[in-house]
Amino acid sequence: MPRPWPVPLPWAETLGATLHLWQDGHAEVRLALQAGQHNSWQVAHGGVLMSLLDIAMAQAARSRHPLSPGVVTLEMKTSFLQAARGGLRAQARVLHATATLDFCEARLLDADGRLCASASGTFQHLRALPPRRQRAGDPPS
Repeated sequence: MPRPWPVPLPWAETLGATLHLWQDGHAEVRLALQAGQHNSWQVAHGGVLMSLLDIAMAQAARSRHPLSPGVVTLEMKTSFLQAARGGLRAQARVLHATATLDFCEARLLDADGRLCASASGTFQHLRALPPRRQRAGDPPS
């Protein structure tokens, strides 16, 4: 059963991703793949897979510090193993943590439970959200 995102995640919501696990350095994000998320071979686009893996790892890191303003991805490596179809599940966990960094890994399974992609990433915990930058032409805040 999906649970609410701990903070608004517009990109995850735009993709149609849902959060199913969020605790103690673990997270699971799911997506019912839609036709508009396919590549020219009618399988999941790599950008969709990378997004799910990134979101899942960030949520695993964030679950360790629920009151933190957020985490940012410092680096990420993804390996595509085979084409992904149907319902997708990205399962992530924190492998190692320091005071400010979490080192995570994730795997992406398709509807048949086949391992389709894997990723590792480093995530930094923010002490505060960065100030919003005003762009030329924006009204003053």
